[in-house]
Amino acid sequence: MSENKDHIIKKKHGSTRIGITHGDVNGVGYEVIVKTLADVRVMDFFTPVVYGSSKVASYHRKTLSASDLTFNIIKNADQAKPNKPNLINIYNQEIKIDLGESTEIAGHVAYLALEEATKDLKNGHIEALVTAPINKQNIQSKDFNFPGHTEYLAQKFGASEPLMLMVSNNVRVGVITGHVALRDVPNIITEDLILNKIRVLNQSLIQDFGIQRPKIAVLALNPHAGDKGIIGAEEEKVIIPAIKKSFDEGILAFGPYPADGFFGSSTFKEFEGILAMYHDQGLIPFKALAFKSGVNFTAGLPVVRTSPAHGTAYEIAGKNMASPDAFRDAVYLAIDIVKNRKNYKEINSNPLKPSSHLSADDTDSDVDELPDTNNND
Repeated sequence: MSENKDHIIKKKHGSTRIGITHGDVNGVGYEVIVKTLADVRVMDFFTPVVYGSSKVASYHRKTLSASDLTFNIIKNADQAKPNKPNLINIYNQEIKIDLGESTEIAGHVAYLALEEATKDLKNGHIEALVTAPINKQNIQSKDFNFPGHTEYLAQKFGASEPLMLMVSNNVRVGVITGHVALRDVPNIITEDLILNKIRVLNQSLIQDFGIQRPKIAVLALNPHAGDKGIIGAEEEKVIIPAIKKSFDEGILAFGPYPADGFFGSSTFKEFEGILAMYHDQGLIPFKALAFKSGVNFTAGLPVVRTSPAHGTAYEIAGKNMASPDAFRDAVYLAIDIVKNRKNYKEINSNPLKPSSHLSADDTDSDVDELPDTNNND
């Protein structure tokens, strides 16, 4: 009986159709895709649909000596066969491969794959999207004028507050200002922006990760959290008011914490989610902790999109040195979030479900006892 039940569960998970874009063909995208799909056991959990080029895939398979992996070529995602790696040709002409180089054609076919996969995601032909790394410079065109996947997908799906969320095991770091120049960060950060990002992260932790009462840490912008306005005024004027408002809404948000002491003292382990003020403030400690296994998840979208947290890695492209761990984890996270969203929708469609709203008086007592991370250097 248990064997039959396990088979049913496996079959159900294996039918989850996940779209995969090939990214920059001169980087490590195909290498991590091929290495992931070469382990046939992964297809017990999902049905892969790669948006790419069969000719480029063959080139990379030969480079990696992965002749045992063969793609099932299909014309649309609905033709995808379970337990097989499926591929949709988004470009039928020859593509010149220049491993480790940024080329115009590589950017063009990266965009074509993303555009085709996004259409299928929007139309429900795939349940989630996993994107291999792109080159943010060579993909730019009249059709793609975005700093990255996050902003592109936000526009495609009408999301006003997307949140780049870096995930590895129990560490989840969101970035409030994303891909913007550091000099612009202080002017972009507002009380409303911080409050909205806290709301997005809180909802994602509940809906996408199945955490009932998530605790969120908000990092400071300035050293020592501004030292009461001596080093900077943003904490007192903008960040603290936003945290207080979110707490009044029943969200367990705390801070602002000076980033160095927060990560240095391992205080980050006390929280289910972390919000950094700017890109490097969040990603440097995250990648120091989880460079090989980190996943980039776009929270705040009505669809599921993940990606390995690394880039095109031109310097090792074609050398059979790229680890597939982060890409594999991106696939597994996408599957988990699809499942969690279905569970969340089912639970919240029940009119008899208990309310999950919290007031400030309902919080656990241990949240008031978190370590002080102020520095005294």
